[in-house]
Amino acid sequence: MTNVETSMVTRADFFRPSIWTRLGYALLIVYVIYAAATLGLSWERIERGVGYGAKFLAGFFPPNFTKSDLIPGLLESLQIAFLASLFGTLIAIPLSVLSARNLMPAFITWPARIIIILCRTFHPVIVAIIAVKAVGFGAMAGVIALTVASVGFVGKLLAEAIEEISKKQIEAIRATGASFMNTIIFGVVPQVMNRFIGFVAYETDSNLRHSTIVGVVGAGGIGGTLFSAFQRYDYDFVAGISIAIIALVMLGEVIQIYVKRVFR
Repeated sequence: MTNVETSMVTRADFFRPSIWTRLGYALLIVYVIYAAATLGLSWERIERGVGYGAKFLAGFFPPNFTKSDLIPGLLESLQIAFLASLFGTLIAIPLSVLSARNLMPAFITWPARIIIILCRTFHPVIVAIIAVKAVGFGAMAGVIALTVASVGFVGKLLAEAIEEISKKQIEAIRATGASFMNTIIFGVVPQVMNRFIGFVAYETDSNLRHSTIVGVVGAGGIGGTLFSAFQRYDYDFVAGISIAIIALVMLGEVIQIYVKRVFR
């Protein structure tokens, strides 16, 4: 009988970093210092910013909700978010079907996927700037910008959901001689409906938040009112608008949860 000597592995040996790990940590620290130096970050600027920020926030109180353009701005943001979600979803549904690789050949899926990728490439603010240049200031530019964002988001997730469905149900419906549209209606839609409702509800909530941002560049909504209040140094009204936006987004979140429960 032979004695097998085993070396004891301690906790320190197990978690001891290798030379490459230490080198990575050192490079990370060097890069953080370099980035902070090139961007002009300093404690002096932070201290001055805290003082200026305190004075700025002091002007927020008490919030002012009495201005006449508050409610119209909020209603316009709601309309922009609703219309953009509706139009974006209507465009995204056929695109997602065309881009699903388990339903369509490659020469059809790739052009549809390229359109979805292009819609997801740019931030809604960038698209809003282009839309403002194209159609002018107002809510129409905001609807166009958020519609493009909705097509990219809903189209991508819905296409992935379609590709993950069970093929057995599709094959069973095709075996009956059903047409392509009947296959989609009875084979695809029941399997993706719950996820589709979640995608649309989330995108509507996202558009509600983005509608307050695109207004800053002239695409309508409460964002334009907020930007004008900043330019007038009307900080108590800025506080009122900010609180109203928070309440609006929270209301959208509650509605989103309710819609998911109803259609689940």
